[in-house]
Amino acid sequence: MLHALLWQSNADLVARILDHPFVQGLDDGTLDRESFRRYVAQDAFFLRAFLKAYAVAAAKCDDFDQARVFHDLMGGVFDEIQLHQNYAATLDIDLSNVRPYAATSAYTDFLQRVAWHESLAEIIAAMVPCMRLYQYLGSELAASLRTDHPYKDWITTYAGEEFAQLCTRLESLLDELATDVPTVHEAYRCAMQCEFDFFSAPLEKDS
Repeated sequence: MLHALLWQSNADLVARILDHPFVQGLDDGTLDRESFRRYVAQDAFFLRAFLKAYAVAAAKCDDFDQARVFHDLMGGVFDEIQLHQNYAATLDIDLSNVRPYAATSAYTDFLQRVAWHESLAEIIAAMVPCMRLYQYLGSELAASLRTDHPYKDWITTYAGEEFAQLCTRLESLLDELATDVPTVHEAYRCAMQCEFDFFSAPLEKDS
């Protein structure tokens, strides 16, 4: 399966992300509140671009069943946005006034460029890493989850069955529409590198 090949081809970056100080802080609950606050704001900004990329992908579909998959995936993004809105209420974040960090802009600009100018294969390849990586991280971090964990909601959301099913549907679409060509590998790799950079930015006060 192409999705498995791409995931394995990026195992080095996946391992680096799992060991990233931000992710390890999420894991043991020691991530400082301000870094998480910055992350929530940036991720909410990012999700708007992710939602638009799904919408463009759906518009490019000639097949009704494929378009339905993107419709359902957009619903998953709305659920993620709700999670961030809940955090925003408790962390006093104004999500309507977020200044994107350089890493965030690089990621969203990449997504929008691929969505508007590339084929469905490249669009999906650019979007799968976010979905599969978060599902992987949620599952890994859930293994040591405790009832009083400060980031329990984040971990359980991405470790949940509903999110896993959406991820699997997107990967199935990748297998259906994409082939093992350099442009697909490049889109996947670029997105995974953007994920690493995205986790780094909230740890830096001047990102």
